[in-house]
Formats: sequence, C-alpha cells, structure tokens
Amino acid sequence: MKKGDMFESVVETIDFPNKGILHMDGERVIVKNAIPGQKVRFVVNKKRKGKCEARLLEVLEKSPLERTEGICPHFGICGGCLYQSLSYEEQLKIKKGQIKALLDEVCDSYEFEGIKASPISDGYRNKMEFSFGDEYKDGPLALGMHRRGSFYDIVNTPECQIVHEDFCKILTATLNYFTEKHISYHKKMQHTGYLRHLLVRRAVKTGEILVALVTSGQTENLGATEEYTTPVSEQELLAGWLSCMQALELEGTFAGILHIRNDSLADVVQSDETTILYGQDFFYEELLGLKFRITPFSFFQTNTLGAEVLYDKVREYVGETKDKLIYDLYSGTGTIAQMLAPVASKVVGVEIVEEAVEAAKKNAVDNHLDNCEFIAGDVLKVVDNLTKKPDILVLDPPRDGIHPKALTKIINFNVDEMVYVSCKPTSLMRDLLVFREAGYEVKRCCLVDMFPGTVHVETVVLLSQQKP
Repeated sequence: MKKGDMFESVVETIDFPNKGILHMDGERVIVKNAIPGQKVRFVVNKKRKGKCEARLLEVLEKSPLERTEGICPHFGICGGCLYQSLSYEEQLKIKKGQIKALLDEVCDSYEFEGIKASPISDGYRNKMEFSFGDEYKDGPLALGMHRRGSFYDIVNTPECQIVHEDFCKILTATLNYFTEKHISYHKKMQHTGYLRHLLVRRAVKTGEILVALVTSGQTENLGATEEYTTPVSEQELLAGWLSCMQALELEGTFAGILHIRNDSLADVVQSDETTILYGQDFFYEELLGLKFRITPFSFFQTNTLGAEVLYDKVREYVGETKDKLIYDLYSGTGTIAQMLAPVASKVVGVEIVEEAVEAAKKNAVDNHLDNCEFIAGDVLKVVDNLTKKPDILVLDPPRDGIHPKALTKIINFNVDEMVYVSCKPTSLMRDLLVFREAGYEVKRCCLVDMFPGTVHVETVVLLSQQKP
C-alpha cells in the first residue's frame, strides 16, 4: 500500500471526531468522514511512520446503521452533519464510546455517567452563520454552508434540519432578493465583491430573532453587470432587503434587523461597523429561570434546551455554593456564573470578548444579581490580579482548551475541586494530563449531546485534588 493507491473496503469503527477506521493488507487506514458499515472507495494520500491516511472518494454501499427516511436533502454535500443519517440512539452510542476511549487513555479510575441526549435532535440550533458564494466556479449566487472538504464552494441549504424553519425562510428570501438584484458575493482570495455572510440568531423560549447581513464596504456599481448596467445604491439595496425580511411570515418575531460592514481579509464574521435597520441589536433568551441578553457576537450555547441539561449537570458537579467565592473562567455572557450566584458570596467571571462581558453585566442586573463581577481580559493575564483563593473554579474554555501558562496559574489556586466543561475532547485530554501531574484526578464525567447530527459533544468533568 502506497500513496496514490485506490482501494475499496468496509469501515469498521469511527474515532473522534470523524476518522473512519478500516484495515487493508494488515495496515490500519484512516478515512475521514466515513461511517461504520459503509463500503467506501478511497485513495491513500498520506503514509508515514506506520500511519496510513486516505481520502474518501465515494460511498459504494450504505451502512446498515443508516436511516432510509428523514435524512436532510443536503446530507453528504454540506460539510456539517456527518452523523445525520444515523438514528439518534446510534449517534449517542458512538459519541459515548469515542469519549470513553479517550478518557481511558489518560484516567485510571473515575465514575463515567454516560451521555445525556439533547431534548430535541432536529431544529435545535439558535444561531447560524451562512456564507455567500457559488456552488461551483462562476455559478449562480449561493447562500448556505461550505461544501464538505471545500474552502470555496458553498452549498445552498434551504432545508437544513438542525435549525428552526424560520432560519430557512430568512435564508431563502435573502438569496432570492440578492439574486434578483444581481449582487456579487465577496471572493476570499481577490477580496472583491459585496455579500459575505448572513447571521441569524433565534431565541427558543421567546421566539425573538436577530438577523444581520454582513457585507464588505465595496459599494461601487452594486448590481451592475454586462447585461444590467444600472447600479443600485447601498441605501436602496438595504431598504429593499429590509422590506423583504419584514414581509416574511415567521413563527417568531424580529427583535432586530442589522447591517454589518466587515472589511477584514480573514473569512470571519466580525463587525467594523454595525447599523440597525430595524428594532435593536439584541434579544432575550431564557435559561433555567434566568434571562439573558444576546447580541450579534455574544457567546451563548447554540442549543438552548441542551444548554439547560448541560448547566444543570455543571450545577450538580459544583455542589453546595452557599457563601462561597467562585471563579468562572472563560465566562462568555455569564450564564454559568449567574446560575451559581444566588447563594454564593461572590462570583467572578473572566472573558476575553468585551462585548460578551458587557452583556454579562447587563444580564446580572436584569436577573437582580448584585454579587457578580465580570472582568474583560485574557484569563492568562487576569488571573494574576485575582489574589483571593476561590472555593470553586469553573472552566469553560474555547475549543483549543486552556493556554499552557494559564493552566499553571489555575493550578496554583490549589482548589480542592474544579469543574471543566469542554466542547473539544482532544483539548480536554491534553489539559487533563497537566492536571494529573499536579495531583488532580477526574472524579466524575458526563457527556451532554449539544450537537445532534454532528461529531461534536460537550464533556463535563469534576476534578479533585488528591495531594495532601
């Protein structure tokens, strides 16, 4: 077996996050995005140091585990939901086995509590960032998600099953409007064109919707082509899109309709300037009896009902908080901090995104919590100024985990127990090795499926200091 060879075989298992495993000629082969039981055709594209990796070319036969009905029409083309063709029970079984295998490599003995399902497995996402582009080079305007394995191609996703129907109506109406106006999308490499992203957020409990059209500042000759030579002004264009949005018949209601200008060279959704076309630039969501103000770029768990399951487990692991000092590091909009605050002496949240910190402060006021302090800054630097030893530490870092230097400072607080919430198990495993060297052991672990249909899962662990 050598690079460039093509083979056919049946996938045996799948390792986190998307590594289909099979054996050929006595060698272990990794084929990404392949599901156990599928017969696949693949080509070897990397072979070194006993590792063999291959690229999936075609699924020749479906897996016996795959459903025949209820599958998203975009499945297999869109780069999102790898597990969407499996029954939800099978998805949970796979995730549970994957994370348990990873934990067993770094932990000796601990209580593994299995996986908790999301209350709903379809239409659960409360936020989507759709991209403008084309489905093939020089094709018609598209709006949706990236094609699997492609940096450039965009797949129209008008029937996406992991969002509420309101998302699909907003996406379809927006695509139709700008297609009729002959507006170009922003090309990543040339940095030319107008349309970049469509950001949609929808509260599950209140039904409030925030939608933002993200464009470049390139407003010259909008809508002008070889056939249509009369350009339209940006003001007129946005007014037409606003009317298009307001005419939609939705189950929810618009809290705000925004225009965001972003001239960043990177393919990210961010704001250089935000204009409110209608309403306001925030809405409210409810979580475990508390109210949270959500802005366009606030961090908030994308599965509201799943977040209630997750945070309920965090509260269980934290235990008694009466009269205790709690540090919530990587606090986002302060959801965990405020759930722990009612009987604590004080909760201090640290978050690097200033907008999220401002939202957290407003949320605390709205929830009548006067014992919460939120600090804007990098955990690595802020912890140096947190001189009081906390009774409880809660860690909910971004996907890449905790910075190694910050990890050392966190360990130096020398708390008896801490709770670590992770959305990327491999980052968690790396950090757990450092905690183990410092005397901490995993006492309990539970998984919460916040992302049905996808390879992702949240992991909650309770760490206990074993050294005297």
